Amino acid sequence: MSTAALKTKVTPFLDWADLPGRLEKTIVPALLPIFLTMSHIVLAADSVPKFDVERACRPASASLPGRDSSTCQRDEEDARGTLLNDWSVYSVEQRGHCTRLAGIDRAPSYVELLTCLEMAKQADELPEESKTWTDGRR
Repeated sequence: MSTAALKTKVTPFLDWADLPGRLEKTIVPALLPIFLTMSHIVLAADSVPKFDVERACRPASASLPGRDSSTCQRDEEDARGTLLNDWSVYSVEQRGHCTRLAGIDRAPSYVELLTCLEMAKQADELPEESKTWTDGRR
C-alpha cells in the first residue's frame, strides 16, 4: 500500500489542516457560557451585592423589643450607603469572605456585611507582632 493511499484512509476522520476552523466552530461556542459566567462573577465581586432588606428585617421586628421593621430597614439602607461609598477600600478577599458570611444563617444583611468588612480590614492592619494565637503561636 502506498503512502498516499494510507494517508487517505487515516486522515478523513481528522483533517489537521481544518483544525483551526473546527476549534472555532466547536470549542469556542462551548466555552462561551463559561466566559460569560466568569465575567459576571468578577462584576459581582466589584460591586455591592443586592440584599432583600425587607426580608432581613422581618426577624428583627418580631424578636427584638423596641425595634421595628422601619428602624431596621433604615439601618440597613445606611449600611448599604456606606458600603457603596467605601466598597473599593476593602480587598477582593475581604469582600468575598464577608459577603458569604453576611447571610450564612438567615437573609443577608448590609449591617453584618459592613461590620465584617470593617473587622477584616482592621485585622489586616494590625502589626505582625500582635497577630498571635492565645497560646503564643504565630
